Amino acid sequence: MRILYQLLVVLFIMFQGATGQPFVPGSSDGCIAQNGRCFPGICRRPYYWIGTCPNGFSCCRKGWYN
Repeated sequence: MRILYQLLVVLFIMFQGATGQPFVPGSSDGCIAQNGRCFPGICRRPYYWIGTCPNGFSCCRKGWYN
């Protein structure tokens, strides 16, 4: 039973990484954890979309090319 629990935890963390959303224990705001900013609407240049903020705004991060 203990092995099953550990397997489920590993699968959960793998699925989080596959969707591009890192699992950061204790972090309530994933956007800030990914060096992003919350914007209303869509992300405009030089920012690109990396997720959704808790308030429903778009989480955007500056592109690597800038």
